[in-house]
Amino acid sequence: MSSRNTNDEFEGIDYAKVTKDVIRSLTHTTWKYYLALGLSFAVVVYGAVLYYYQSVVGLGIWGTNEPIYWAMDLTGFIWWIGFSLAGTLLSAILLLTKSDWRNPVYRLAEMMTALALITANIVILTHIGRPWRMFYIFPYPNLRQLWPSFRSPLFWDVLGLVAYLTASSLFLYLGAIPDFAAVRDRVTGWRKKLYSALSLGWTGSSRQWRHLRHAYFLIAPLIIPIAVSMHSVTSWISATTLNPANHSSIYAPYFVTGALLSGSAGVIIIALILRKCLHFEEYITPRHLDNLAKLLVIASLLISYIYLIELFIPWIKTENFELMPVLAKLKGSYNPLYWSMIFLNSVVPLSLFFRKVRRNIPALLMISIGVEIAMYFERFLMVIPGQNIGPLPFTWSSYRPTWIEFSYVAWYYSVFIFLFLLFVKIVPSVSIFEVKEILRAPTRASRHLKPAPEGDGLALEPIAEVEPLRSESEDDRLYKQPLSVEADPLMSSPKGYLSGYRWPRRKRRD
Repeated sequence: MSSRNTNDEFEGIDYAKVTKDVIRSLTHTTWKYYLALGLSFAVVVYGAVLYYYQSVVGLGIWGTNEPIYWAMDLTGFIWWIGFSLAGTLLSAILLLTKSDWRNPVYRLAEMMTALALITANIVILTHIGRPWRMFYIFPYPNLRQLWPSFRSPLFWDVLGLVAYLTASSLFLYLGAIPDFAAVRDRVTGWRKKLYSALSLGWTGSSRQWRHLRHAYFLIAPLIIPIAVSMHSVTSWISATTLNPANHSSIYAPYFVTGALLSGSAGVIIIALILRKCLHFEEYITPRHLDNLAKLLVIASLLISYIYLIELFIPWIKTENFELMPVLAKLKGSYNPLYWSMIFLNSVVPLSLFFRKVRRNIPALLMISIGVEIAMYFERFLMVIPGQNIGPLPFTWSSYRPTWIEFSYVAWYYSVFIFLFLLFVKIVPSVSIFEVKEILRAPTRASRHLKPAPEGDGLALEPIAEVEPLRSESEDDRLYKQPLSVEADPLMSSPKGYLSGYRWPRRKRRD
């Protein structure tokens, strides 16, 4: 959609209002925020005490047994890795495709990715029997001649997770530097010191904008293969085993598609919550929710196709024991979980084909929550049936999670919620400078700008209201050069600095 069409939905919003509204979300808090922060922190402390108890007693407090060695731990890890996919990946894809509707929602999606990956690292710690020896998995010179197995998918998973977390955090931080500078000139006290350090001396010069856009568009293409490879490597943890229903080549696209569905639903849930709690209704509009819902229904159709393939593969194999886990899902002990997963992932999202449902906020929220619940069922069914229903009947076993494992699940969610509540008060949830890029074009009077109010970093006010430029060519020429950058070094990026980026054909010298 062209930027001129997107400008209409932001009618009445100027640069000063965007800066004011976003900074207000960082500095103004209510008792409800502190209540949510306190409750989540209490569960975090409870989980830390529980983890200490497990470190002393051992993993015997879990409900795992022979031959079920992986249970809620690996289930939770796969779920959090999948939950993290859509944030940074969709942001990078939409940036490269120059989709303007990305601008108000991409920041919260990138925050979701970074925090979900941090939570996934905590999940890894909880199912390590001796966490103080975790450094053994890293290749480092030592006198004991201990080296990790480079052929192990567990080692690949660690490297992929570190690479994905590093790239996602860097992508998030680069895009937030101009916003940190805007907040720096509006706040006082400890906040001013914090944002002065985070902004890295940003002044908004043409040189800085040029380097920012080059770095931004260099990292974006790298995010896509890193994200896909991360989820493919996670699938190989199960696919490289000989467990029935796990030893399959379909697992890599299975994991990536499921992660896309889970991540899309996660972005919708967080966008709806922040839209309501931080009063961003003017920026996260029904059009943005409608586009996110379209991504959700596309991912639902893809995962439904994978479900059919998953049922078809055992029928063409010669080993009969491959059918046993499938039958256990269809009409055995895992029947309730399997059909609930099919209903919530494949049937309910079909209602999003109707525009009224896509723009119905309560319905969209309930569908997205249902998808997340179903995805947890899916991850559970990926891990457990292939272990307790093996090729030899005398190895068959049953598994029931204990209260310890359910407590750990609550701990994982509380860690994510606690970190997210802290981040929304530090990192602007809506990008200030990229939202300004899609506002209505400045007029001729904006060539002569009044000095911004003291402490107003990005807000520029025209001296007088005049008719917009009618000449398309003149309008384009106006935005090809920065508008009074030297007069106000913290103004938002000139129109097209990111959305109209073109790769340089030759090396430039500053």
